[in-house]
Formats: sequence, structure tokens, C-alpha cells
Amino acid sequence: MPILAVLAAFLSLSAPSGALAQAKVEPPVTLVLRGDETPETLKRMLDALQASGRTVTVRIAGPGETPSVAAPATPGAVQAAPAQAAHAPAAAEPTAGSRLETFWDDFTSGFDSGNDAIPAATTLPEDWRRAWGENRNGATGLSATSRLLLCFAAAVCVGLLFRRLSAGGFARHLEPAGPAFTPRLVASLYGLLQDALMVALALGTLRLCSSFLLPEPDLAARTLRTAGNGAAISAAYMVLGRFLLSPGAPQRRLLPLPRAERHFKLLVLYALAGPFVITSAMIADTVARDRAAVTGFFAATGIAITIFKVWWFFDARHDLKALVLRYSDNPGTMLRIVAALTPWLYIAISILIWMMGRAAMMMSDGGRWAEAAGLTQIIIVLAPIFAVGIGALLRCRQAHRAALSPQTPQQEAIARTVQAAATGIIWAGAFYLFARLWGGFFADMGSPEFIAFSRQAASVALLAFGGWVALVFLKAFFDAYTPKPTPSLPGDEDVVHEDLVPSRLATVLPVMRGVVLGAVFGLTGLVVLSRLGVDIGPLLAGFGILGLAISFGSQALVRDIVSGFFFMIEDAFRVGEYVDNGKLKGTVEKISLRSMQLRHQSGQIHTVPFGQIGALTNASRDWATLKFNIRLDHSADIEQARKTIKKTGLALLEDPEYGPHFIAPLKMQGVADITDSAVVIRLKFTAKPAHASTLQREALKRVYRGLNDAHVPFASNAVTVRGGEERYAAAAITAVPPPSPLAPAAS
Repeated sequence: MPILAVLAAFLSLSAPSGALAQAKVEPPVTLVLRGDETPETLKRMLDALQASGRTVTVRIAGPGETPSVAAPATPGAVQAAPAQAAHAPAAAEPTAGSRLETFWDDFTSGFDSGNDAIPAATTLPEDWRRAWGENRNGATGLSATSRLLLCFAAAVCVGLLFRRLSAGGFARHLEPAGPAFTPRLVASLYGLLQDALMVALALGTLRLCSSFLLPEPDLAARTLRTAGNGAAISAAYMVLGRFLLSPGAPQRRLLPLPRAERHFKLLVLYALAGPFVITSAMIADTVARDRAAVTGFFAATGIAITIFKVWWFFDARHDLKALVLRYSDNPGTMLRIVAALTPWLYIAISILIWMMGRAAMMMSDGGRWAEAAGLTQIIIVLAPIFAVGIGALLRCRQAHRAALSPQTPQQEAIARTVQAAATGIIWAGAFYLFARLWGGFFADMGSPEFIAFSRQAASVALLAFGGWVALVFLKAFFDAYTPKPTPSLPGDEDVVHEDLVPSRLATVLPVMRGVVLGAVFGLTGLVVLSRLGVDIGPLLAGFGILGLAISFGSQALVRDIVSGFFFMIEDAFRVGEYVDNGKLKGTVEKISLRSMQLRHQSGQIHTVPFGQIGALTNASRDWATLKFNIRLDHSADIEQARKTIKKTGLALLEDPEYGPHFIAPLKMQGVADITDSAVVIRLKFTAKPAHASTLQREALKRVYRGLNDAHVPFASNAVTVRGGEERYAAAAITAVPPPSPLAPAAS
């Protein structure tokens, strides 16, 4: 189909001397002679080569060089050797290095040849006027030019009319139902459908008008058909740009590229200029009397378009970097490096595509490599877009399912694995296309060695991909089960995190996570090395010897690991529990393979190796009973105090904030001691360990208030001193009491 020809030429537009120019300028021929050929043989050979329009260079063969005439002069023994055949002996298999050298030679030759042909492009306007005057369409009635413009005007009017009539029907669908990715995708798909229908109707109208207004197969009809195909390619680029960037409608934008409006305008400029150049060259090829004119036109426009692309990618370097980093909440070093290199990679590929187009002029199969260069440009642009788009769509669907119903850790792990596998398949497909496009440039794709290498590379890639998917699943599985760490902050020691429920699984999983992920990574690496032909037997033996050496040389490390293993088996402590090993105490925040970290209530973090733990006290397991004393005056009514304390305990049980945390209510055990200055009574309650201290403070506050309201006096340290004579008034000396836990709490 003609449109496919225009598309193939547009794909290789940065390499403008590719597929089309290949048919215009044949590579020069070097004729190597032995020196004993007959005049008749030379005449037949030169006539055949000159008839093809090639430039012929004749020279005598040097020592060890194969002549172009394979046998003594016989009519059927003459064979011309193209210039590229002289780069390497026919019997030698080209290597990757020799192919690169050949490519460089072809590029320099094509570059010089294209530049030399640029002045010839000035003859194209005159050739066009001459050929246009020979049109059979427009001989009577409207001229060919008027008919051509009328066809395009009708196509544009039909497209605009459809857009105006369908605006109301599509308007309500073009507004996304929410800011998530899926609603934006649905709205953008409606916009894509409207644009595609408009383009299809316009192109159909253009084809229909051409059959009525330009029925004769002359230059005007060919111009309309070729220009229509170019317009279809331009429209495809614009429709795709509107689908991704949504100019004027940022609420449904799928590709959050900074300065999206500016980049869409540049895309429109590129989409208009590229097909215009291609269609102009294809039409000029039918009217040009000198083939060098079309070659010069391609050489000049190719340089201009390549410069435009390089400038565009350089101008967008910060936008591309921000776009890559946008899809990670916490980008690592590797992602930052990739983001910084992305615009420069695009610039380098644009220059390489242009170089391939110039070299294609001198290659026997240059059209193939020019088309491969153009397809490469499409792949490097669309592959990241599809990969990111599929990942965003799957994440949005997972978030929607999680909002409807809670997801189990297995479901979360499977969802993340599916996301990773989908994006990985897209990247793998892109790399496969690269290999298919460019594998033949470096090696013979039909050779047994290349086929064996391809199979081995495919098996290695599948194993690596499977190992990577397994790592993603296991990492997501462990992360879903492991609770998020919530370390205490300064001043919030009274805050109890209800969502941090200490469990044995939460304690063991972080340790298992590192071991399991390391084992999967190591096994995958060993299997891949084995498939690559590396003997892994010495590696396994070396690892065994290394492990044995570590076990003998680091006995403390082994003791720590073994002790930690048995602590985990015995469930001695868990993450989030408060423990005391006799020397250090604090809340367990992190457990590794050989140690644990304790957060002291004053903020310090203690790292304690398991081997140094002798005895350990866990203050956060199951329940906690708190006993505390209060001092009453000797005149206090003990029974009234008991009733008041019991009433306070019942009030605490009924309190919606404190009641659920009690296991046994607050009560008075009885008189614990009688001193010279006070009657000491003991109180106790049983509660959940995480809330015991908070409940004790609240109980003291309420008991103090309740005893005061019941007129039950507390003990006082006042001492009465009486003199020896009655005339001396009694003097009271009050000693300052020590700090008491019964002081009322600040409200």
C-alpha cells in the first residue's frame, strides 16, 4: 500500500538518505583487473556498468588481491565487484569490528556524496513546473491545481463538520470521573476515538474526491494520493500526541510531562515537516531528471530535521528527567542515573539514526538499515510510554480493589508481581525488537553459530526474568506482612499506636526476608552463569570454604546468629515489645540476623548482639499487674477509702477511653503498713501491657480527687512541738514533704 511506503520513509526521516535515496544513487564500482583481459571483455563490462549509471573506477590488482574478472576472458565470466566487496577478502567472515569499520567508511562516503548532491536540488522546481504542465486532469474545466485544492478543502470541511456535530455527544465523556489514572484513561480514549473518526472521515472524503475530480493517473493524481498518505501519518502523530498530552485539558493528561503544551506544539511541527519532506521527495522522484537532485534534497532536509530533534531533546532534558523520577516516591541512585542519561540517550540515538541514513546510500542493503533506524526511533519513544502506562493502569486497578475490600498480603503480592511482569514483558519485547533489527548488522543471522547464540541468550533472558519476577513477588509478600515501623518520637511516650500489634510473624519476617531474597538472588545468578557456560562447581566449593573459614574465624558472629535463632524459636521477644536484659532496656524496633535494636524511652538506640544477652525480661507480653501505695492520715476512715477507691475503679471500667484496656479493675488490697505518720494502703489493677503506665497515672489522678471529695485525709509530714510551759504557745514546724506521686495531674 502507498501509505506503508510513506510510513516507512517517515520512520527513517532522520536518515533521509535511506530507503528512497538508495534507489537514486547506486554505489560506485571498483573494477580490479589482472592486466591480461581482452579489449572485447573490457568493453562489454564497461558498457554494462555505465548503463546502470554507476561510477566506475578501473585499476590493476595488487599482490594477493582478487581481480574482478574471475577467469580468462570468456563471455560469461565477467563479474563486477561493488565497492563494498573490496573492504574484506571474500573468503573471510566479517567480524563485528570489520563491520563497524565498513559502516564508518560507508558513512563518510555517503556524507560526502550527499553533500555534493545538495546543489543539484535547485533544479527540482523547474522539473516540477515542466511535469505539472503535462497533467491530463484539468485539461478542460477546473485546472489540476484547483481540483487538488478542492479535494483537500472538502476533506478538511468534512472532518471539521464531524467534530462540530459530535462535540456535544463526546463532551460529557471527555471529563474524567476522578483524578486517578483509570478515569483519565477512559476520558482520553473517548478523545482518541473522536480524533480517529474525524481523521478517517477526512481521508475517506479525500480518496472519494480524488476518484471524481482526478480520474486520470497523471502527476496530479499521484500527488494527491502521496500527499494524502503523508497527511495520514501527520494526523497519526497528532492524534497520539493529543491522546497522551491532552493539550488544553490537563485534567485528563496521561503523560505528566512538564511543559506539555510546549512539547505538543513541537510535536505538531515535527509531524507536519516530516511527511511534507517525505512526500515532496517521493513526488520529486517521479519528475526529477537528475537523480542527484533528490539525493541532495534528502541530505539537506535530513540535517535540518536531525538538528531540530537534537535541540528538542536538549531543551526537554529537565522535563524528561522529572518525568522518569515522577513514578517513584523514593528514587534510588540507579533511577536518578537513568533519569539523567535519558535525554542524552535520545540525542545519541537521533545522531546515530542520521549516520545510518547517510551510510545506507553506499550499502547494498541500505534500505533495510534505514528502515531499521526509523523503527528504532519509534521503539525508544513508545516502549517507555507503554511500560509506564501499563504499570500505572494496574496500580490504579489495585488501589480501586483495595478501596472496595481489604486485600490480603497474598493478593497484594500477586498484584505487584503482575505489574512488574507486565512492564517487564514490554521492555523485553522492546529489547527483542532491537535484537531482531540490528542483530544482522553485527553477525550473520542465518549462521548456526548465531542461531545457537540466540537460543542461549533467550534461555538466559527467560531465567533472569523468572528470577526477577520471583524476587518481586517475595519482596512484595514480605513487605505486605511486615508492619510499618513506627518509632516513638520525643514527647510522645504516652502515645500508644493501636495499629502496631506485636506479633511473632512481624518479628521473624524481616530476618527471613533478607535470607530468602539473598538465596533466590544467589541461585538465579548461579543458574544464569551455568547457562552461559561458566563452571559453577569451583564457585560452590569456594563459597563452602569461605563459609567454613568465617565460622572458625568469627566465633562471636556464629554465636550471635545461633543465639538469635533460638531466641526466635522460643519467641522471647517481638518487634514493639519493651524488654530489659539487665544492662539495657527499651522497645524493640528492629531485629537483624545477629542483633536487635532497642529504643530507650529517653530516645537512645541500643544495638545488642544476641550472643551478649544472658537473661531477658519482657514487660509487654499478655498482661501487666501494677501495685502502688498511697498514704492516709491516722484519722482516716479506711472503709470509706475502700468504697471510694472501688467506686473510682468502676468509673474507670465504664470510661470508653480507658475501660477497654483493663483486665482486672482497680481495687484496694488493704492496709500494707502503719507508720508513725501514715497508714499505707495498697492498690492494684491488671491491664494490657501497652497501656499500664497510662492507666496508672489516670487512676492516681482520680483516686486523689475522689478521696478529697470524700473527706478522707492524706498523711501529712507536719510535726507538732510542745514546750515545757503552758504559756508557750504550740509551734508547728512543717517539714517539706518529698515529691509524691499523688500530686494532681495538670488539666
